[in-house]
Amino acid sequence: MLRPFLIGCAALLASGCAADAEETAIEPALELTGRVVDAAEILSPASESEITTTLRKLEDDTGVQLVVATTPDLKGYEIAAYSYDLATAWGLGSAERHDGLLMLVAPNERQIRIEVGRGLEASVKDEEAAFIIHDDILPHFREGDFEKGVAAGVDRLVDEVTPYELKEAA
Repeated sequence: MLRPFLIGCAALLASGCAADAEETAIEPALELTGRVVDAAEILSPASESEITTTLRKLEDDTGVQLVVATTPDLKGYEIAAYSYDLATAWGLGSAERHDGLLMLVAPNERQIRIEVGRGLEASVKDEEAAFIIHDDILPHFREGDFEKGVAAGVDRLVDEVTPYELKEAA
């Protein structure tokens, strides 16, 4: 008699947890419109075009999809949660290889994050992503030059990814 009650309580708790998890998922505020999504409008058309060309070449050469996104507002979310949910919602990279990359810049909140798909963690470790942000991107941002910072970050990410032989999707 007690066992069916406990099973029912466990099922109710599990469904409640699932509902909470769904409610806490971030609705992507940005629409994926290309390899560069500059919603914060920090890049000139020429800079956006150059970065797009670099990202297209990376994808053509390696299959890795890197998207640069800027947002004027994180909507009160932590940048880690926002960037993860954005990369997931956009389906970046190959579903088989999990090799998507997202560079998210929130200039009004002075935050930046590089989200690395599981399939690229061997070539772009968390520590390396942190070095890229601190050594290559932030010095330019501190000078007010977002374009150079984003371009430098993209160049370093490309350098980190291209030497590794990527496995073909199964």
